[in-house]
Amino acid sequence: MSETLAPATLLFVDDEPSILSALRRLFRPQGYRILVAEGGAAGLALLDTETVDLIISDMRMPEMDGATFLKEVRKRWPDTMRILLTGYADVTSTVAAINEGEIYRYISKPWDDIEIVKTVKDALERQHLEAENRRLTALTQLQNEELKTLNAGLEQKVAERTAELRQALSFVEQAHGELKKSFLTSVQVFAGLVELRSGPGGSRLAGHGRRVADMARSLALRLGLADGEAQNIMLAGLLHDIGKLGLPDELLVKPFNVLSQEQRALVIKHPQIGQNILMAIEKFKEAAILVRHHHECFDGSGYPDRLAGIAIPKGSRILAVVNDFDALQIGTLAQRPLRPEEALEFLIDNRGKRYDPVVLDAAVKLIGETQKNGPSELPMRPLQLKAGLQLSRDLFHRDGYLLLAKGCQLTADIISQLVKLEQTEPQNLTLYIRQEEK
Repeated sequence: MSETLAPATLLFVDDEPSILSALRRLFRPQGYRILVAEGGAAGLALLDTETVDLIISDMRMPEMDGATFLKEVRKRWPDTMRILLTGYADVTSTVAAINEGEIYRYISKPWDDIEIVKTVKDALERQHLEAENRRLTALTQLQNEELKTLNAGLEQKVAERTAELRQALSFVEQAHGELKKSFLTSVQVFAGLVELRSGPGGSRLAGHGRRVADMARSLALRLGLADGEAQNIMLAGLLHDIGKLGLPDELLVKPFNVLSQEQRALVIKHPQIGQNILMAIEKFKEAAILVRHHHECFDGSGYPDRLAGIAIPKGSRILAVVNDFDALQIGTLAQRPLRPEEALEFLIDNRGKRYDPVVLDAAVKLIGETQKNGPSELPMRPLQLKAGLQLSRDLFHRDGYLLLAKGCQLTADIISQLVKLEQTEPQNLTLYIRQEEK
């Protein structure tokens, strides 16, 4: 239902009662609220007590002419639209009114009824559009400030868990709209919420979502999926563990195969919870389906729906391989962290069981090419660094948030800040530096 607006209020200012009467007769049938004043001083006094949308003032008036009156109106009530009635001999005064009073239009006397009615209607429409623009600008500024507050107080927001997360994600989508870069940056922030609140030992989880997302997208493109599908798989990779926000902290890093029956019952609910969180947001509806099924197994032994074979969405089959490969190395799937070659052996041993053979074969090739052709890396402490070196891994704070992204080229200023961070906080920083093959 559209909002009913109050009728606009018009003020006519002229020292001739006949002119005021004529204007009142002309505009009253248009549905406006009409006020009149016989001179500029009377008009200013009336404006002190009444809210007026538009003023029509005559130019030639004793004591205070129209230019002086409208100049004062502009100074004290700048949002009020201003129209000047002027005779042909008042060119100089009209120019002054335009320059000093910033009038919307001037109309020559005698006026044309149709023209003056249309001019007033156009002026009020312009006034409404300007007011709406100011309202939307203020709303946008408010939303931007709220977003800054959200990012600054992220750790506090984490404590509020799932309910506020859904609200925050909805706000991010509204605030950023179609701005892809900002949207993805915000998604990465929320994807790290589980990692930020994972408690003692939770640093192992740092970067898990991003690694899964990056590798899943590369694997999807290798398998011939369209860019849009690969994008949804990447989003699902970033957010695949969002349903774990409701789990106790100790279950986030405890290997699945050492959990009790009751603990496993809690953990296996997280894909469904993740889907429920994401389904409320239009952009995440397809990714939400992939999140629900990323723990299904190709032989039907997975959860939550025990789907098998190609009944499992292809994106979920991709995530199953990539997620397990990373989880095996950080120690959240097996009893101890596995080396990359051990994790790869586990994947191959479960070909056709946990994993789609086609997806697994493509993943094995991708992993092999990355390990074979990728540049070697050298661990270094901040005091060993030199400007121009490039990171081969993401660098995370001990609390789990990203300090520097993989591929970042170090500068003297960055190195100085890293040295200070290591000196002021009880944290030894180890950076992995890209060593190009010779």
